[in-house]
Amino acid sequence: MTTTTAVRPTPPRPAPPGKRPTGSRARAWATRAPLLPALVFLIVVTQLPFVATLVISFFDWNSLKPDQRHFTGFANYGSVFTDPALRESVLTTVLLTATVVIVSVVLGLAFALLLDRTFFGRGFVRTLLITPFLIVPVSAALLWKHALYNPEYGLFNGVLTWFGNLFGIESIAQPEWTSEMPLMAVAAALVWQWTPFMMLILLAGLQSRPAEMMEAARLDGAGPWQMFRFLTLPHLRRYLELGVLLGSVYIVQNFDAVFTITAGGLGTANLPYTVYETFYRAHEYGLASAVGVVVVIGTVIIATFALRVVSSLFREEASRA
Repeated sequence: MTTTTAVRPTPPRPAPPGKRPTGSRARAWATRAPLLPALVFLIVVTQLPFVATLVISFFDWNSLKPDQRHFTGFANYGSVFTDPALRESVLTTVLLTATVVIVSVVLGLAFALLLDRTFFGRGFVRTLLITPFLIVPVSAALLWKHALYNPEYGLFNGVLTWFGNLFGIESIAQPEWTSEMPLMAVAAALVWQWTPFMMLILLAGLQSRPAEMMEAARLDGAGPWQMFRFLTLPHLRRYLELGVLLGSVYIVQNFDAVFTITAGGLGTANLPYTVYETFYRAHEYGLASAVGVVVVIGTVIIATFALRVVSSLFREEASRA
C-alpha cells in the first residue's frame, strides 16, 4: 500500500509592516487620482490667496505710496489690537455675534418646539418660517432698511401711526431706527435671517428623540416642563452647540447687513467692514491683510469646535443605530 501525503499550498507571505503591496498602492492611487484636480484647484483658490495675504500683512504697504513699502514684522498685528478704531470693531463684532446667536437660538428653539407638534397647515407654516434664510443677504438688508426702518414710509413707523390713530394719540414718536439704535437695527435684521437656520438644526434634534423614552416619561406622569427640562434639553445639547458654533462662524464674517443698513457708521463697523474700509478706502494693504488674517484665525478656531461637535453627533447617531 502506498500512502500519499496531501501537500498544502504555501500561504502568501505577508508584506513587511509599514510597506503596502504594489497592487494595493496602485489601486489607492487610482482611487485618489480623480480627486487630485479638485484638490489642486482648492489649494490654488483658497490657500495661495491666504498665503499672499499673510505675506502682505507683514509689510507697511499703502497703494498710494508704493515706493515706501517696507517690511514691518508684526507691527500691523499690534495695530489691530491697540488702535482704538480697530479694537472697537473687534468689540462690535463680538457683541453683534453674541446677540444675534443667542436670540436666534432662543427663537429657533421656540419655533422648533412649535413645528414638532402636529397641527393643520404645519407644512405651510414651516415654509414661511424657512423663507427668510433663503433670501439673498443683501436683499434682506435692503428690505429691512427701506421697507421696515424708513422713518417716512417704513412699516414700523406706519404701525406706530396706526396705533396712535386707534387710541387717539396724536404726537406718537416716530423713531429713526437706523440712527437712534443702529446696532440693534443690524442685529434685528440678522436675527430675522438666521433664526430659521437655528430652527432647522433644533427641529432635526427634536425629531431624533427616542419615542419610547418620551412615551415612558409621559406614562410616569411627567409634565411638559419636566419632559422639556430633563429629557428634551439634554438631548438637544449637541444640536444647540452646533447651532451656536455654525451661527458664530457665519455671523462673524457678515458684511452685507452692516454695509447696507448703516454703512459701518454709528459704531456698527465689525471686522469684515473694517477690512473693507482699510483696504479699499484707506488703501492700507498691509493693515487690512492683518485684520483679515485675524478674522480667518478666529473663524478657524470656531469652525474647529463646530467640526468636533458634528463628528460627536455622527458618533452618537452611529452608536444608537
